[in-house]
Amino acid sequence: MPHPDPIVASVELGGTKCVCLLGSGPDAIADRRRIPTGAPEATLAAIESVLDEWQEGPRRFAALGIAAFGPVDLDPGSPTWGHVAATPKPGWRGVDLAGRLRRRFAVPTGFDTDVDGAALAEGRWGAARGLADFAYVTVGTGIGVGLVARGRPVGGFSHAEAGHIRIARAPGDDWPGSCPFHGDCVEGLASGPAIAARIGRPAAEAAADDPVWPLVAHALAQLFHSLALVAAPRLILAGGGVMDSQPQLFPMVREALRRSLAEYVALPAGDYVVPPGLGALAGPCGGFALALDALDAQSSGVS
Repeated sequence: MPHPDPIVASVELGGTKCVCLLGSGPDAIADRRRIPTGAPEATLAAIESVLDEWQEGPRRFAALGIAAFGPVDLDPGSPTWGHVAATPKPGWRGVDLAGRLRRRFAVPTGFDTDVDGAALAEGRWGAARGLADFAYVTVGTGIGVGLVARGRPVGGFSHAEAGHIRIARAPGDDWPGSCPFHGDCVEGLASGPAIAARIGRPAAEAAADDPVWPLVAHALAQLFHSLALVAAPRLILAGGGVMDSQPQLFPMVREALRRSLAEYVALPAGDYVVPPGLGALAGPCGGFALALDALDAQSSGVS
C-alpha cells in the first residue's frame, strides 16, 4: 500500500491576518484557523496556541512551514535568520519569527516569504504545475512577487522585493504614492491601501468602472513588463484581495502589458497573466509547500 501523505502544519502570516492549516495539501485540510495580525507577542502566542493544540492531539504534524510577510532574513548563515526585517508594520521589525517556532516545536521547518510560499504551492498543486519558471504576484495589503526559476524561488543576498520597484508613471498622473519608503513604487500606487489613499475610501467600494482602475492596471502592467524582460517567467499568476475582487483588472492589465512591451518580445501563447489555480488557498497552502520541502530536505540529508 502507498504511504499516506504526511501531516504538516502551515502558518501564513499576512499583514492583516494569519491563516494556520493542518493537513497535507489543498485537498486534504484537516483543520483551519484564522488569527488577526496584531502586536507581535499576542499574534505569535495565538499561533503557538493553535500549533500546541494540534501537536498534542491525534494528528501531530511532522513538519512546519512558515510563509510570512516581508522583508525577512532568509540567509541560513545569518544570526538573524527567521527575523522580520524593515517592515512598515508597527512593532514587527526585528521579531524572531521562524526561530521561535522552530525551537518550540522541534520539527523540520521551512521558512520563506508569503509570496514565495504561494508560488511554490501553485507550482506543486495549482496553475503552474509542470512549469519550472513562473511568477506569483499578490496585490492586496502590499504587493509582493514570488519569482520561481528552475523550480526554486529566486534570491541572493535577500529575497526579491519586486513590489517596490519604480516604474514609468501613467501620463498625467502625478499622485505621489503612499509607500513610506519609496512613495510611488508599484506598491505605493496599486496596493489596496494605496488605492484607498488615492480615492479617499476603501478600494472595495470603488466600482468596476472607477477611473482609478486604469491607473492601477498601468502600474501592475509596468511591474509585469519588468518581470517579463528580466526573468522571462512562462506565466504570471496574479492573486491577492485586489485582484480577487476586481476581475476586470485582468483584461486591463493584459492590454496595458501588450502596449508596454510593444512587440519587443513574444510572450507565450494564451493568457500570460492569470488568476492562481488555488484561488484564495494559494497563500495559506504556501506553508504546506514549505513544510513538505523541509521534510524532503531532511529525508535526503540536505541541510
